[in-house]
Amino acid sequence: MKYYLKLGLILLIFCAVASGILAYINSLTAPVVKARKLQEEIDARNKLIPDSDFEEISVEGDKPFSYFVAYLKGTKEIQGYTFIAAETGYSSKILTMAGMDKNYKIINITVIDQAETPGLGANCTAISFTEQYKGLGANELAVDKDGGKKIKSLTGATITARAISNSLKKQIARIVADIENRQGEQL
Repeated sequence: MKYYLKLGLILLIFCAVASGILAYINSLTAPVVKARKLQEEIDARNKLIPDSDFEEISVEGDKPFSYFVAYLKGTKEIQGYTFIAAETGYSSKILTMAGMDKNYKIINITVIDQAETPGLGANCTAISFTEQYKGLGANELAVDKDGGKKIKSLTGATITARAISNSLKKQIARIVADIENRQGEQL
């Protein structure tokens, strides 16, 4: 019996030391990871709508969200908007950043975070998939299996394509409603 208590105590000490080391390492790397993710978002925004200055707009409410207004560099002329849309796909939450012009048509999209099935849903990051969204408005965002005419779903990963399209559609509707609300308040 004494032998098993000794083994248990040794195991407890190893676990405590390992947990402490992991917590310390996490405290050192967490700010670096956060800064890197922030820089990746900035780079994605600049790639979606180049030569622009961005202003973040935060919207409060039951489901708060934010988006960025893109102004022509050095002016207050609106070029468009960028935002992140999120929805759960087959096996993960898919974060898609989109650039939208001032007529609420998609300029381009980029999938910034996903953990879908490799070789199937993970193909949502391919240029051949993301190019399909260029020039589409919210009412055109439906995959072919849902009656859409412009977006061909990924082979074996319709759920992923549907999640991206639906998340973009919902987020565009929320942004358009906020923009119209702000314009109404200015009158």
